[in-house]
Amino acid sequence: MTTAQEHFHAVHTTAGRPNPARQVWALVRRNLTHIKRQPEMLTDVTIQPVMFVLLFAFVFGGSIAIPGVDYKEWLLPGIMAQTMTFSAFIVAIGLNTDLGKGIVDRFRSLPIGRSSVVVARSVSSIIHSMIGIVVMSVTGLFVGWGIHEGVLRGLAGYGLLVLFGFAMIWVGILFGSALRSVEAVQGVMFTTVFPITFLSNAFARTDVMPDWLRFLAEWNPISALVQALRELWGNDGIPLREGAALPLQHPVLTTVIWAVGLSAVLAPLAVRAFVARTND
Repeated sequence: MTTAQEHFHAVHTTAGRPNPARQVWALVRRNLTHIKRQPEMLTDVTIQPVMFVLLFAFVFGGSIAIPGVDYKEWLLPGIMAQTMTFSAFIVAIGLNTDLGKGIVDRFRSLPIGRSSVVVARSVSSIIHSMIGIVVMSVTGLFVGWGIHEGVLRGLAGYGLLVLFGFAMIWVGILFGSALRSVEAVQGVMFTTVFPITFLSNAFARTDVMPDWLRFLAEWNPISALVQALRELWGNDGIPLREGAALPLQHPVLTTVIWAVGLSAVLAPLAVRAFVARTND
């Protein structure tokens, strides 16, 4: 029995009919096994976030400190939102690698639905990103960050991170399917997703930005997510400026709307791109 067949030996029910849930779980296990065998794949959600926390908290924090506010507490929600946004990178590179190496084509020779490949990659990406969130939460506790609004509001914040990460996954599936090489994926994703995370309130206040830049930053979906986390966790400490954009005045609701809206728009495009690529 080949390695691929071993992965899918448990995919069938006793009646011999494919079971979608078991198909997805088999593929998730495959993706996570890669991490186990190549632990360096976790550097983007372990070492990198810790470096961001320490650099911004202790190196850059002094130059962008906010009077009357503990910048380390104010910073952590922004870095967590950035990490969850980067889940798009993870799924895009992983999917593109599978497509480029013909692994998805080999899956098609097995009794497995193509949708299972996409769903499993999405679940694996969320698990991957949540490892980073856990690492940053622990690191944050050591540098002075904390949740001050109770367990339920704390869990609500983590729930928003997962919901937003789900929307970002569709970005990754779209780019991972549409682009033809890992190098192209990295180049396009880096020049689009990475700057968007900085054009927000994640690391700096929007009220000191020029008017045109502040408008873009305050309507950035990441800004709504970051503001929601700060409010839910009690890490804000800065009253909103008068006339702040609506997303910052109602950040929790806005984040949910952004996540659902982006998923509704991007999911069909991503699925179409994946189907077109696998039909080549």
